[in-house]
Amino acid sequence: MQDLQLDTLCVQGGYTPGNGEPRQIPIVQSTTFRYESGEEMGKLFDLEAPGYFYTRLQNPTNDYVAAKICALEGGTAGMLTSSGQAANFFAMFNIAGCGDHIVASSSIYGGTFNLISVTMRRMGIDVTFVSPDCTDEELNAAFKDNTKLVFGETIANPALTVLDIEQFAKAAHAHGVPLIIDNTFATPVNCRPIQWGADIVTHSTTKYMDGHGVSVGGAIVDGGHFDWMAHKDKFPGLTTPDESYHGITYAEKFGLGGAFITKCTAQLMRDFGSIQSPQHAFYLNMGLESLHVRVARHCENGQAVAEFLAAHPKVTSVNYCGLPGDPYHERAMKYLPNGSCGVVSFELRGGREAASRFMNALKLAAIETHVADARTCCLNPATTTHRQMTDAQLKAAGVPAGLVRMSCGLEDKRDLIADIAQALDTID
Repeated sequence: MQDLQLDTLCVQGGYTPGNGEPRQIPIVQSTTFRYESGEEMGKLFDLEAPGYFYTRLQNPTNDYVAAKICALEGGTAGMLTSSGQAANFFAMFNIAGCGDHIVASSSIYGGTFNLISVTMRRMGIDVTFVSPDCTDEELNAAFKDNTKLVFGETIANPALTVLDIEQFAKAAHAHGVPLIIDNTFATPVNCRPIQWGADIVTHSTTKYMDGHGVSVGGAIVDGGHFDWMAHKDKFPGLTTPDESYHGITYAEKFGLGGAFITKCTAQLMRDFGSIQSPQHAFYLNMGLESLHVRVARHCENGQAVAEFLAAHPKVTSVNYCGLPGDPYHERAMKYLPNGSCGVVSFELRGGREAASRFMNALKLAAIETHVADARTCCLNPATTTHRQMTDAQLKAAGVPAGLVRMSCGLEDKRDLIADIAQALDTID
């Protein structure tokens, strides 16, 4: 069957058992794979034949799950990584190296901001951050001759800004570079960035895709549309021979649909080894099977909590694009017509001190460095996930010091609202 609906892909995508084979994806818990001859294994090392020889590079369990995520995003090739951070690093470092430049939205997850602005800068990769609300002129002015990619998040964590994917894709393509979008919060259930012009999509699968706080992981999906050979001078790693694989040119041998992921696996996974374990991939697939059902409930709870908070006198502001008064509501209606996510961020009268008292008074919602779980949790980003950022950087990222990020789980929304109400009663 072709053109299966997304709900069906969540359940059955990526793996079709043959006669007498396991109905569930098997866990191939092996580091190595046996072959009858050295010649057969040599072809694998030369990328001349498909197959498995060492789980640090590839594993059947991982590939089944990556194929499912790839199908959900509408891509041509995908891979799993050990974490969302590894996915974002691999996706960018696969095409940007020492002496290159990146354009990125300033409104992104704090860990990713630090990865780009500190760690990758140490590697000789420069960056220009732009507002997600920048004009076309401001966006185009950020590009340099050595710019290799544009990066952003569909829904930023935790500011909940919604990126204008088409605007950023248009600018990226006008300058001959791909757009990489982290689609963690929206998931392909609510947005498929490739359909809006994105070239590569990443995920922290630790969040909604797993959804149960069980397995840390990441994923990269290539849309298969960006023509690397048309911009040959910009991307020598893909368009010139790789001597570590006997002169293979990835863009020529594997084409638009396979070059990016093949290079990312053959080079970066080989050298950095940030592989997701087969056991974690199995857990991830269990989460994916119910993703389409869970995301709808997360959105329902998020909307209800946001509406309650917006009407409460002790709340000064609420960020949730599902609210008609939210500055990103109109953009969300374009990119996220079926809902955004279950995460709501808000400020309380009294700032950081009030936020701390409020969180300490919650009974159902736990204070955790996590998000997008079946259980409701919250934190103050300025003192946790974003604490490495300066006040100016926090402001640019849309993360005020007193901001509370609440991830609404799958509980009954009435119980969540009652818990929030009693916690708000404890602050002045």
